[in-house]
Amino acid sequence: MLRLFVPDVYVPSIYAVNAEALVRKGLLGVVTDLDNTLVAWNEPQAPDKLVHWLDDLRDRGLKVCIVSNNKEVRVRPFAEQLNIPALYEAGKPRMRAFMKALEITGTHPRQTAMIGDQLFTDIAGGNRMGMYTILVVPISDKEWVGTRVMRLVERRVLRFIAPSLHRISEGEHQG
Repeated sequence: MLRLFVPDVYVPSIYAVNAEALVRKGLLGVVTDLDNTLVAWNEPQAPDKLVHWLDDLRDRGLKVCIVSNNKEVRVRPFAEQLNIPALYEAGKPRMRAFMKALEITGTHPRQTAMIGDQLFTDIAGGNRMGMYTILVVPISDKEWVGTRVMRLVERRVLRFIAPSLHRISEGEHQG
């Protein structure tokens, strides 16, 4: 059961995820969480560094979709500024949102990376689907109260699975 929470790779941030390496792995799509994965929780603007990272994914032919449990009023404007399709109030880790994201990207689970900051939503959901899962360190400690409570349990699970985590350093070529 714990295997459900073990990501394929554990990275300090999305910027350690190399688009070229994803393509070399045979991946065609990237499904990503929003808050504390791409930007800090409820941060309305995408920094230039994020825009360039996303452009690199798309320039290499990767299809990108944001899947967030946050509300439409948060997710839609953020995704629109980046011209990326997004699902809001997704109900992760339920499979329905992941299946919809795969439909949007036009990719098969084995051809798709799931990038997120939470074991119990992003990684568990991606693993259940058979996706290549990438856990990122949360950008900020600021987050919804329910998430803060889940982080307490998540930290215990992380300590338990730590020996089996494949860690990538910032700037290291992932592949």
